[in-house]
Amino acid sequence: MSKQVVAVLFGGQSSEHDVSKVSAATIISNINTEKYSVIPVYITKEGKWLLYDGPLDSIGNNDWQKFASTCILSPDTEHHGLLRIVGDKVKNIPVDVVIPVLHGANGEDGTVQGLFELAKIPYVGCGVLSSAVSMNKAYTKIIVDTIGVDQAKYTIVYRPELSEDLDKCLDRVEEKCGYPCFVKPACAGSSVGITKAHNRDELIDGLWTASEHDRTIVIEENITGDELECAVLGNHDIQASAVGQIYAAEFYDYDAKYNNAESKTVIPANISNEKAEEIRKKAIEIFKVLDGRGLSRVDFFLEEKTNRVIFNEINTLPGFTSISMYPMLFRAAGIDTEELVDKLIELALTRNEE
Repeated sequence: MSKQVVAVLFGGQSSEHDVSKVSAATIISNINTEKYSVIPVYITKEGKWLLYDGPLDSIGNNDWQKFASTCILSPDTEHHGLLRIVGDKVKNIPVDVVIPVLHGANGEDGTVQGLFELAKIPYVGCGVLSSAVSMNKAYTKIIVDTIGVDQAKYTIVYRPELSEDLDKCLDRVEEKCGYPCFVKPACAGSSVGITKAHNRDELIDGLWTASEHDRTIVIEENITGDELECAVLGNHDIQASAVGQIYAAEFYDYDAKYNNAESKTVIPANISNEKAEEIRKKAIEIFKVLDGRGLSRVDFFLEEKTNRVIFNEINTLPGFTSISMYPMLFRAAGIDTEELVDKLIELALTRNEE
């Protein structure tokens, strides 16, 4: 029986380009090559698509680019796959399923998912709607409010407001959130552009910093407590992992996630069984209300003073590096990375059949 063709998209034009490359290397090395033929497709920071024909064990270094040729993913359902372009020749390469290892903008926000839908190619992960609203922290909060899950107090500021009436924005943030507070671009990932403000001057700096990454800015009150994460897997029958705990710097920013050796995770988290089960239940509820499919990582706080479980955010295409929580959480549940990748491909194909 012939192998199914899996295209792995990575890189991309977001601020998480480099993280995506590391995640892709992990996923590609854990795809069962007895079942699947793998086609890595690198998207440059400028948006050029390159199909890789070299040895898979070279995917982690820059030498592989000498094996690359220009390609595009055709939305034409007749061609149903990649169009490889070499000089004036175009070759159609059929694709059975896509794994978009694209974190952040133009990868996790529903845009590339729309391309897959037009092309009628099955793909791993959440659909257009779920990806779009989950990528946007403002709309995620608005939707999660409808199911009564506790969240930090928050307010939303739009970039034009900063120039129109900055003082009015500052007053609203101080009234709603107080200090310290977190200032976040609505659609950036891996904590890019996020700052913690302890006073009005830092708030001003944080708002302008966030505005460089997004038109919509979310400001949240500071929650003191444990940072906890839960992974979910499935389309309709959702499986939740164990709960993991983050120990990091003052907050779990980009540097803490990927560069700080002192950052660490504990699985299972050092919390009661009751709270762990509450987090698992709420992770599934949030995934479902956002119309999630395939996978997500759902992040929470356990507030120190009240012992409340407070929803923080959801990541529909979480990192797959060697230190990323999503694969680590399922390894702790007895599902190794190869089996996990296999399940994600199966979920994509099953959803397409439905």
